Amino acid sequence: MIARRAWLVGAAGATLGACAALPREAEGRRVVTLWYAYGGKNRIVLESLVDRFHREQRDVWVQATFQGDYFEALAKLRTALAAGVGPTFTHVVGEVVPYLDAAAVLEPLDAYPGVADLDLVPELSQAGAYVGGGARPLVAVPFNRSLPIAYVNAELLDRAGLRAPQTWGALREAARALTVRRGDEVERWGFACPISWWFWVALVGAAGGELVDRAGVPTLGGEAGVRALALWQSLVHDDRSMRPPPGRDYNAWQAAMQDFLSGRAAMIWSSTAFLRYVEETARFPVRAVPLPRDVRHAVPTGGTMFVVLRSAPRDDKLAAWSFLRWMLRPEQAMEWSARTGYLPVSRGAMRRLDDEGFYAAHPNDRVARGELVKAMAWPWSPELFRVQREVVEPRLEDAVLRRLDAAETMAAARREALTG
Repeated sequence: MIARRAWLVGAAGATLGACAALPREAEGRRVVTLWYAYGGKNRIVLESLVDRFHREQRDVWVQATFQGDYFEALAKLRTALAAGVGPTFTHVVGEVVPYLDAAAVLEPLDAYPGVADLDLVPELSQAGAYVGGGARPLVAVPFNRSLPIAYVNAELLDRAGLRAPQTWGALREAARALTVRRGDEVERWGFACPISWWFWVALVGAAGGELVDRAGVPTLGGEAGVRALALWQSLVHDDRSMRPPPGRDYNAWQAAMQDFLSGRAAMIWSSTAFLRYVEETARFPVRAVPLPRDVRHAVPTGGTMFVVLRSAPRDDKLAAWSFLRWMLRPEQAMEWSARTGYLPVSRGAMRRLDDEGFYAAHPNDRVARGELVKAMAWPWSPELFRVQREVVEPRLEDAVLRRLDAAETMAAARREALTG
């Protein structure tokens, strides 16, 4: 087990966000600080919701500060916590919540006003997103929650007379058929996917595996973890239909997305979070479809959870909670989902979107919502984020690019996961 404080001070090189000057409208209100990691369109939507919160009440002012992508923001949070200068509240990737909880830096929210009335979608809330999450004190609430999904260029797929692939075998066939070469040059890849932990976990689940066994011991999917890695290797090296992965983290995500939007890739795997951006940016019809299965349909949930920092003053925490409670109401949850592609985290919001015809008019969003029945719960393990960032993620790209033995790669990962 990693030392709790060691992890928190591990990002000493990160820089903290500067405090912006407050506008005159904040005078007389309790000011709370929110660090967020949404970029692009999603950042614009969040800021518009914060502005509306300010207009609708006169007691609380949320000073929202952009802190880079998820992992940049987390590095800054680690430094801030160690220095005792953290924000009032923030949001973090789901895999890190169990660690932060074990480090005793998160505020328990069970006794906060209105918790019992939130009516959250179970699969996206702490209670359903983690094994045993409902039996633990509430330390995280959902808002930007997503699932992995496939985006296909419907024009290219239809022209080739292909159906969206529903199995791993069909994925390989479709990717080969949609790849276009001119001599040694590839004009269009049939498939592109970031070599990322999240998509690997999706493959592990589809292959019937789990990250940990019933005793809580990390297995990394066992044979399913090996097969997940081997599928990528086959697509890149045997079929030559998948672009070799360009970079790590969000650099790889951005490269895959740009390949798709520019017509250089016919199919990609990405997040439901980018659904609206993709639809509004692509110059061709976009079809969202479920990830293909192997032995079963299974997908991990993604995105982040809002957390309140225990170290903040009591009145600040209550003020931050008033904003979070407002954000979780159906009106805001509906708007966030409709304008971005993230899933609505309130059951009331989901019902209203359905009743008002949103899903009928937006079939891609309907597909994303339908995938919830396949959602896998994450293990509540303080080691989960370390296993992701230090054990599995660094091995994936190298194993795919150099075609290292998949079984040996995952065996080494399991040994490190067990020993720390």
